[in-house]
Amino acid sequence: MRTYRRHYRLATLALLALLICVPGAVPGAFATNSTQIVVVPVANMYSHPSDQSDVVSQAIYGSNVTLLTARGEWCRIQTADHYKGWVPSRHLRLVQSGAGYATTGVVVQVESLFANLYREPDVTRHKPILTIPFEAHLEVIPDEKDDKEEKTERATTPKKGTTKDTEMKTTPEGWLQVRLPDKRSAWIQSADVVPDPKPLSIPESIELAKRFLGLPYLWGGSSSFGFDCSGFTQILLRARGFNMPRDADQQAVWTGVVPVDRKDLQPGDLLFFGSSPRNITHTAMYIGDGQFIQATTNGHPVVQISPLDDEPWTRLLVASRRVK
Repeated sequence: MRTYRRHYRLATLALLALLICVPGAVPGAFATNSTQIVVVPVANMYSHPSDQSDVVSQAIYGSNVTLLTARGEWCRIQTADHYKGWVPSRHLRLVQSGAGYATTGVVVQVESLFANLYREPDVTRHKPILTIPFEAHLEVIPDEKDDKEEKTERATTPKKGTTKDTEMKTTPEGWLQVRLPDKRSAWIQSADVVPDPKPLSIPESIELAKRFLGLPYLWGGSSSFGFDCSGFTQILLRARGFNMPRDADQQAVWTGVVPVDRKDLQPGDLLFFGSSPRNITHTAMYIGDGQFIQATTNGHPVVQISPLDDEPWTRLLVASRRVK
């Protein structure tokens, strides 16, 4: 009996250790294949549960990801593009109800390359709470004044010495109040975000690509804090409304593209480089006039525009693709 109790106690402790994998988890709510939210500006995804292993990709702030495995202080997750990797558990928060963060209600997307979140609608009084990257989504807290028609229970007669409008809290001009994944509220400047972004045209996506010029190359990077080659092309295609795979070799065989000859290249086409079509190691986007834009370590490790006829690119180009 004592042996049974000791084993039972050890099993219970092991279960509790798993339950604390995600901050905010509660007993009975934690399970694999559950939805988690990224609560840091950019979460590195590692090949193994150690920050000494290589970074395979990233997940940005507010992203809903799927928990696959919990192991101590690490969790293996899958992002919306079906990419898998290990992240520190402290970078995630469990979704305890609903479909995830920023999936309902009023949602905005960060349009600036970076956006600061503040505790109040003032940039001078305190440092930012967080700085989050391009494409991050945020839940907007509705303005009480905008919501007044849905709140008919409000008194129609203002209190003495006030007007009905001054009784209602209104959002300061140029600001939006948002609810963060950890349930805190914060303020963001409205010029940093857009509501309901529409898919970009090819010329618009090229203009977007040029906004990233000079940003650093980062192996595994998929955010405006730093891109690798395929993370860069993936975000450009996503802005056009296409969910393309993460890695360059996967992108080249993706069912959403068709082959195109070099002589027939058009702006927006994808370029693939390597030692052969079966060994693709780099990708970029053609922008016309014999030039392409890429995140590369060649020369200067930044997002840059390069001539396709220059070495080593003209020699290493092994495939070109056009989105269907």
